[in-house]
Amino acid sequence: MSQRVILVVLDGLNHAVGRHAMGYLSALVEAGRGQYQSLECELPAMSRPLYECLLTGDLPVDSGIVNNGIVRRSRGVSLFDLASQQGRRTAAAAYHWVSELYIAAPFVPARHRLLDNPESAIQAGIFYWQDHYPDDHVFSDAEMLRLRHDPDFLLVHSMNIDDAGHRHGGESAQYRNAARHADVALADYLPCWLEAGYQVMVTADHGMNADRSHSGLLEEERRVPLWTFGSAFARSPARNLRQRELCGTLASVLGLEHDKASNTSLLAGPGGDA
Repeated sequence: MSQRVILVVLDGLNHAVGRHAMGYLSALVEAGRGQYQSLECELPAMSRPLYECLLTGDLPVDSGIVNNGIVRRSRGVSLFDLASQQGRRTAAAAYHWVSELYIAAPFVPARHRLLDNPESAIQAGIFYWQDHYPDDHVFSDAEMLRLRHDPDFLLVHSMNIDDAGHRHGGESAQYRNAARHADVALADYLPCWLEAGYQVMVTADHGMNADRSHSGLLEEERRVPLWTFGSAFARSPARNLRQRELCGTLASVLGLEHDKASNTSLLAGPGGDA
């Protein structure tokens, strides 16, 4: 298997809101063109530790990125590293913490906002540093990178859902509407990505509680959605899903050599669902 992959991370989206607020993604699932399920995020349920987990497969307690205040380069081997080292093109439209993990820390906007370096793990990037940077801008940034650089692996990471949750709480209209707005943005771009042959995974790092926070074991903090679209993914629910296995699973979809933990039941074909 050797495919191109887009990973969309909707920061702070919990399973309950993802399940009822994402009308376009749900329409694709109902039409038999995708699969929806949920999983528990790893702990602590915080952003920077779980970016590292999603992109390296390392648990926070192993990576050492155990809270949002740890500002340093990753010491793990990321999907960006694997792909770029094996001759594949990489790109990211993402929050600046992703740049700090895989490009340079600390992030300096004037130096690091725009990235075009074929020698780095993330070869092309647009990074933002305000949590209220509009999600539709992030998706437009990602599409520009796709059209200009034709990446094999593209990360798209939006922050407005998380921002609304921190401002108003996970049970607020603002939080739910931020999810709906992200769904509308996906409707503008996902058809183009699928038509171009990308395998697309949409998930979240963590959820959000009514206290306007997250980090622990509450269901609304820890259970997150997972949508998969494309012929590489199984059409029936995966078994024993672990967030830390998503990195290795996507590495397999990309056709990369790796030793990451993965979940073959997420995949179509041998070892997965036909």
